[in-house]
Amino acid sequence: MPKKLIKRWLPDHNTIKNHKNLQIFGDILHDANLWHLNRRSASKAFAIGLFVAFVPVPFQMMLAASIAIFMHANLPLSIAMVWISNPITIPPIFYACYKLGIILMGVPAQEFSFELTWDWFWSSLSTVSGPFLVGSAAFGVFFSVVGYLGINYIWRWKVSQDWKNRKLRRKS
Repeated sequence: MPKKLIKRWLPDHNTIKNHKNLQIFGDILHDANLWHLNRRSASKAFAIGLFVAFVPVPFQMMLAASIAIFMHANLPLSIAMVWISNPITIPPIFYACYKLGIILMGVPAQEFSFELTWDWFWSSLSTVSGPFLVGSAAFGVFFSVVGYLGINYIWRWKVSQDWKNRKLRRKS
């Protein structure tokens, strides 16, 4: 079931191979192991995608694709997991990262008012960037480990359930 469920939600590999931003990888994208879905490749892909989702950089999909290629993880799944941080979820995720960074660093919270301008961004970068980056790294590591172990556990559990069901069907 995990394999079927994941395959149902993943984009077609030809769509990803032909994506204009991923053309920099060239023929590497034609490696069949990047598209193969098994417990190990899915676990690694979840870990990569969840970690990169918390990295506050543009082009997260490219970063996830690069790491997935290097780590021999499932490429579509690692790219799909990055979309946990999307335009709707980024503000609460980044705010939570900042708050966690404050706690981890033991610094007082900086009072600031939000403005959607470049001037505000560059001026407030120096005051909030330390706690924000520490919180982002902590959340990224935490959720990547949870994702890796969670998918591993669910996959193993489902396979053992399938074996038990087969054994029961054979007896009856």
